[in-house]
Amino acid sequence: MSNRIDIAKIQPKALQALLGVESYLSTVELSPELKALIMLRASFINHCAYCIEMHTKEALKLGMEQQKIFALSAWEESPRFSQNEQALLRLVDEMTLIHQRGVSDSTYQACIDALGEQGVAEAMMQIIMINAWNRFALATKMQH
Repeated sequence: MSNRIDIAKIQPKALQALLGVESYLSTVELSPELKALIMLRASFINHCAYCIEMHTKEALKLGMEQQKIFALSAWEESPRFSQNEQALLRLVDEMTLIHQRGVSDSTYQACIDALGEQGVAEAMMQIIMINAWNRFALATKMQH
């Protein structure tokens, strides 16, 4: 089946609700670079080509180095990520794959230490949203 429903047309209020959360996320203090890491890493895990393409372009416009984007698939082995970024990426992995083990206490504490409670709350909301968008794009086979 190649044609899928257009949720935006069939359920515009649902799309408006998602966009309302996006509007909120545009006002938070979490840096654009950390937001880009979140969106890219979750999209890599979820194999969402639509979101990977979109957020790669955004990350490059922010000045993120291509090598850092490439290294996201193996971030735990890469020296390109700071301790704060590593804590955040671990949170992205654990929340995106929440069914495996949940979010560990050590990951949660490392994020609190790195970002503070406000930053963790903002990061969690960004992770939740990109996972929602990934599912939206994958289920409807959106093409970039």
